[in-house]
Amino acid sequence: MAHTKVAARDWTRRRTAKRDRLEKVRPFVSGRVLDAGRMRAALEALLRPGDRVALEGDNQKQADFLAEALAGCDPKAVHDLHLLISSISLREHLDMFERGVARRLDFAYAGPQSVRMAQLLADGTVEVGAIHTYVELYARMFIDLIPNVALLCAEQADRDGNLFTGPSTEDTPTIAEAVAFSDGVTVVQVNEIVDKVPRVDIPGDWVDLIVQSPRPFALEPLFTRDPRHIGQVEILMAMMTLRGIYERHGVTTLNHGIGYDTAAIELLLPTYGEELGLRGKICRHWALNPHPTLIPAIESGWVESVHCFGGEPGTERYVAARPDVFFTGRDGSLRSNRVLCQLAGQYAVDLFIGSSLQIDGSANSSTVTEGRLSGFGGAPNMGHDSHGRRHPTPAWLSLLTGQAPALRGRKLVVQITQTFRSGGAPAFVETLDAVPVGKDARMPIPPIMIYGDDVSHVVTEEGVAYLYKASALAERREAVAAVAGATSIGREIDERRVEELRRDGLVALPADLKVDVRKAKRSLLAARSVEDLVAWSGGLYDPPAQFRTW
Repeated sequence: MAHTKVAARDWTRRRTAKRDRLEKVRPFVSGRVLDAGRMRAALEALLRPGDRVALEGDNQKQADFLAEALAGCDPKAVHDLHLLISSISLREHLDMFERGVARRLDFAYAGPQSVRMAQLLADGTVEVGAIHTYVELYARMFIDLIPNVALLCAEQADRDGNLFTGPSTEDTPTIAEAVAFSDGVTVVQVNEIVDKVPRVDIPGDWVDLIVQSPRPFALEPLFTRDPRHIGQVEILMAMMTLRGIYERHGVTTLNHGIGYDTAAIELLLPTYGEELGLRGKICRHWALNPHPTLIPAIESGWVESVHCFGGEPGTERYVAARPDVFFTGRDGSLRSNRVLCQLAGQYAVDLFIGSSLQIDGSANSSTVTEGRLSGFGGAPNMGHDSHGRRHPTPAWLSLLTGQAPALRGRKLVVQITQTFRSGGAPAFVETLDAVPVGKDARMPIPPIMIYGDDVSHVVTEEGVAYLYKASALAERREAVAAVAGATSIGREIDERRVEELRRDGLVALPADLKVDVRKAKRSLLAARSVEDLVAWSGGLYDPPAQFRTW
């Protein structure tokens, strides 16, 4: 059989393109070190119109010097970039689109820039590929969103490009790997160039260019909550959560979202939890940043291990002094990794608990509201029942589902919120704002953060709804309504039906859980101020300036 002759194919085009890029940037480089004063010109030489660029805008740390240089590039030289940013946090991240330097965007979270992001999307200035979860975005960097260039940040580098990421590694190794092994170019801003790094977190073989930034990279204390702002309602909800969920299901592995609701739970462990005799029975292993409000629980023997998505400014000395609890290197600094911790939160923990801006009658929730395109971050990764899980635990098996012989357990996914949020906005609504927002933005599906059928429990100041017990969607909606208070959703149900749901175990009010509402006072918190957290830490916690009142 005759074979058609195929023209010889060049299998090294990406490698050749990388050599060409590095050759173009050679006038700005000494060894691997870029001239910080000529950073914009270097990027103009390095980049090509339409490039896919992974810019490290993480949950907390930002390659801000590189972002500023990129935003200042001449749009005639650098334009129509496709940016991959996990967290849109800086003004410069969106300046690039207004100036024409970038056109298309794939991201996960835009909290600090959510209002401006929504406006630029409505104006057609930004073309959004998708709103991802963190793991989803990074996974695509290895499949169909392989970057041409990565702009990253680290604490230190030596002149061979070996990187020390310090206590807040976050996403850097994952992005570096996606680029380094696909013949892309990796550029890293560092706080300091040294002769020898304390430990090699990313090998120099993965790094092409380094630049010493004129200032340390931006790092936000995203997970710090001042106990002064925790009130009686948060404390009541925390008490009900401990009794009605953690104790009832024997939750030992878990993740907490960001907020005062979950901070209250952490601060009740050494007091109310101790009173209930739960130490050693719940809350032993965590996928969690080093929350300062977890310090009292660590110090009083509740916490056995914590693996972190990222670091938290001010906790460095404390973490270094507790290596039995945190994952640390020989140098004492934290080793965080957002992707691995997200996977731990997806597969290895029994419970995720977090809040949302809006929840509908079926327990669907979203942080995308009218005029705000916040995105999701990692909540959908941890806030769903992973059907790939196979290892059993008592908590997982307590929500046994399916029909024999194909039985399986279920992850506890908890939404905790007050029925009305700040400003009197109802947390429970008939239709999520995400639905019309998605329609107006011509998204194929609405940007829902956590789907209602994944939610197992809802906690409000009214009580706990055990949604996993509902036999049908209508009964599920009734259980949500029973704890939705005076919102439009809550007004859908009458008192008689609430009593029936209580009798059948689908809803529990404080009295049903033997929670004394009179005890829900700030005196129950293990720490009532940042100063108290410092005292619990033995002076090892160094709060950022904005949290100091002394």
